[in-house]
Amino acid sequence: MSDDAGRGGRGGPTLGIELVPDEPIPDVVAEGVAAERAGYDLAFVTCHYNNRSPFATLARLAAETGELEIGPGIANPYERHPVTLAAETATVADQAPDRTVFGIGPGDPSTLRNLGLDEERGLRSVLEAFEVARDLWAGERVTHDGTFEAANAGLNFAVPGEIPVYVGGEGPHMCRMAGKRADGLLFNGSHPDDLAWAHERVEEGRAERDGDAEDFELLAYASVSVGPDAEAAREAARPPVAFVVAGAAPPVLERHGIDADRAETIGEHISAGEFGEAFERVTPAMIEAFSAAGTPETVTERMAALLDHADGIVVGSPLGPEPETAIGLASEAFERASEE
Repeated sequence: MSDDAGRGGRGGPTLGIELVPDEPIPDVVAEGVAAERAGYDLAFVTCHYNNRSPFATLARLAAETGELEIGPGIANPYERHPVTLAAETATVADQAPDRTVFGIGPGDPSTLRNLGLDEERGLRSVLEAFEVARDLWAGERVTHDGTFEAANAGLNFAVPGEIPVYVGGEGPHMCRMAGKRADGLLFNGSHPDDLAWAHERVEEGRAERDGDAEDFELLAYASVSVGPDAEAAREAARPPVAFVVAGAAPPVLERHGIDADRAETIGEHISAGEFGEAFERVTPAMIEAFSAAGTPETVTERMAALLDHADGIVVGSPLGPEPETAIGLASEAFERASEE
C-alpha cells in the first residue's frame, strides 16, 4: 500500500491493538495506556459475552488516555439492540470526542452459538445496524423495520465529533460492503495471501462507492504473538488461532490446506467450553496461516508482507507470552516493517 496510507491524515500505516477484557479492567486499561505510550494509533476492546464489559473497559480507557483512538471491536448487532449499541458507542464518544471508533461485524459463531444467535449472523444486519447508528449520531430520529425494529428512536444527547465505522469480517460480500459503505475493514487475517484477496474485494466495493473514499482503511486484524523465544511465542498463539480457525469460512481453510473437519471439531469444543481440547487440536499449519508468531525478526517480516496489501495492522491477541513486553516489541516490529 502507499506510504501515505492511514485514515484522517495519519501520514503512514496505522498501528492498532486488540484489548481483551478477560483480565481485570485495570489491567486491560494499563495495556491500553502502554500502547498509547508505545505509539499505537487506536485500540479496539473485544466484545464477547463471556468476558468483562467492553463498554465499562472503554469508559476507563477514555479517562486514562488522551490521544489513542478507542472503540468496541468487534461488536455485533445481535447481543444488544443496534439502537442501544449505537447509544453505548456514543457514550464513549462523549468521553473521548474525536477519538472514538466503532467496530461492528457478524460476531464470533462459536460464542454466539451459546446464546442461540449463530443463525442470525449476516451482512444485512451489520449494514442496517451501522447505518441506523450513523443517523442516530447525526441527531436524527429513526424508524426502522428490517433485521431489527425501531420506532421513532433517538438519543437524548448530542454526539461530539465523528465516529468512523470499521466493519469486521472476512467473507467476500462483507469485504465488498465495507469498501462501499464503511470507513474501514477489520479483516480477520494474519497471512499476506488472505490480505491480498481481501484487498481485491475491498477495491471492488470502493469502485461502487459514492463520494470520496480516500480515508478508507483496510486493516489486518492479525493474531500476533511476539517474544524472544520463538517456540514460546508460537505456543502462546494457540488459543486465539483456535477461535480464528473455528470461525473461518471454508474457502479460507481451503486456501491454507486446513482440514475442515478438524476446524469444525475445534469450534465444537469452544462452544462446549472445552478450551483445552480445542487448543490442543491447533496444528503448526494453523499457527502459520492464522497468526504472526515468533521472534521480533519473524514478526517484522510477516508485518511487512501484510503491509504490502493493507493500510495498517491491528495487533491482536495474544500479543505474546509476556503481553506487557510484547506491546513494545510489536510496535518496534511494525516500525521496522513500515520502513521496508
